[in-house]
Amino acid sequence: MWEIALLIFAIAFAVLTIFVILLIRKMTETVDETRQTIKILTSDVNVTLFQTNELLAKTNVLVEDINGKVETIDPLFTAIADLSESVSDLNQQARYFGQKASNFSANAGKAGAAFTFAKVASKLFRRKGE
Repeated sequence: MWEIALLIFAIAFAVLTIFVILLIRKMTETVDETRQTIKILTSDVNVTLFQTNELLAKTNVLVEDINGKVETIDPLFTAIADLSESVSDLNQQARYFGQKASNFSANAGKAGAAFTFAKVASKLFRRKGE
């Protein structure tokens, strides 16, 4: 009986050993594939980082260029704002003088009418008195 038990144990141990060997081979293949994938990913990440650094450098140059141009244009916008304010003030003064001229014209018209009335009245009173 011991011999049968020992035989069953030996067969079970052999099957277990074969299973473990196959499992270790599969794990070794998986580890090798993982290493290859990591190498490829590392290479791709390095290329991407290099390209990103180049892009950032170009972006920094462009931003500096734009900032320089904006500094050049700022006085222009300030001058345009000042000119706009001056034109607005000029329009306001033109309206004021136009209103004054209109009032003067109306008053001159009234004065002219009064003068004409006075002249006619003067002639009428002279004739009666003569």
